[in-house]
Amino acid sequence: MRNIKAIVEYDGTDYHGFQRIPGRRTVQGELEKALSTLTKEDVRICGAGRTDAGVHALGQVISFVTSGTIPTDRIAIALNSILPRDIVISDVSEVDESFHARYSAKARSYRYILWNAAVPSALMGRFSWHVPDKINLAAMRRAAKYLVGSHDFTSFSSGDESEIKVRNILEIAIRRSGEIVTVDITANAFLRCMARVIVGTLVDVGLGKLEPADVADMLEAKDRWAAGNTAPAHGLVLMGVTY
Repeated sequence: MRNIKAIVEYDGTDYHGFQRIPGRRTVQGELEKALSTLTKEDVRICGAGRTDAGVHALGQVISFVTSGTIPTDRIAIALNSILPRDIVISDVSEVDESFHARYSAKARSYRYILWNAAVPSALMGRFSWHVPDKINLAAMRRAAKYLVGSHDFTSFSSGDESEIKVRNILEIAIRRSGEIVTVDITANAFLRCMARVIVGTLVDVGLGKLEPADVADMLEAKDRWAAGNTAPAHGLVLMGVTY
């Protein structure tokens, strides 16, 4: 048996998230259907990040086991001819049998894209959150400093069933290029909706609705209602995974 690792890019707009849901169109479901068609096996995959409905990916990582003998350089070509146009395999490699896309991961990186201009963008609308009022990046950066490090992120998650809510944020970088503001967050792992609640809270700070120091109180509260709004799913992209 061969253990295969693949990097996947997808537009999550028309999917009910990554993880397989019976009766729903999901990224995992489409990938497994394509792989089963290609290999003539009942293939099951695992993904590094279980992105929510509407969330996109540039560097999602999956792994799966197959007895097939198709060369790795042909797997991507074949899959891309079968998959819907909004899912693309960008790289395929054979890895050690111990590799697991989710459990071997050391860190995940997400990027949130804001369109910060009075007039919305027709082209960016599918992949960004339109915030018409000017946001204060300096205030957002001050607030973000409270989140870096190992903390209980209960206040910054929604509907997460994990018993342990402690996660380690390695970096938060906030940048502007014209009308586009990006918030890049790298952490060892994320709770459900964690990246989106963080961004929603930082935007509230940037709009002057919250003070940067309020973030420290939110962490201490361990209560979802203590934090800010949840940013829309369509502005979030899983950029990559570190192993």
